[in-house]
Amino acid sequence: MPPKPDKERYRDVAQNRKAFHEFEIVDRVEAGIVLLGSEVKGLRERGASIRDAYAQLRDGEAFLVGLHIPEYFNARFGHEPTRTRKLLLNRREIDRIGVQLSEKGLSLVPLRIYFKGSRAKVELGLGRGKKLYDKRRAIAERDAKRDADRAIRAARR
Repeated sequence: MPPKPDKERYRDVAQNRKAFHEFEIVDRVEAGIVLLGSEVKGLRERGASIRDAYAQLRDGEAFLVGLHIPEYFNARFGHEPTRTRKLLLNRREIDRIGVQLSEKGLSLVPLRIYFKGSRAKVELGLGRGKKLYDKRRAIAERDAKRDADRAIRAARR
């Protein structure tokens, strides 16, 4: 049987587009999530909301706070939709992230949740908060690039 294409291997469940607007992403880390069975079913069936979620380090462990996974209606024992979930990172990764978080202004935000094979993963980004003028500049640059691309396409016609 031929291998499955990459779209099947990495199926996105949720993306945090707001994080790219609010933060300048300095570094990225992939982590596993400790989930209950009904949470995995809920993720596969109805997705998740990571808009207001964030990650934090407590007592040498990483946790994801504020992630909303809708309830799976066929579950015998449901789950609390916004409970705090433990992240699976090795000790070196946790220590490296802890050192980087001690810098002024860095936050650990989830960027996307996806399935890698049958495992649910979260991509975390170490981000530095953008100021209002940085956000305006990013919007202006994006608009300028879009206009330049349009001009190039129009000139090719």
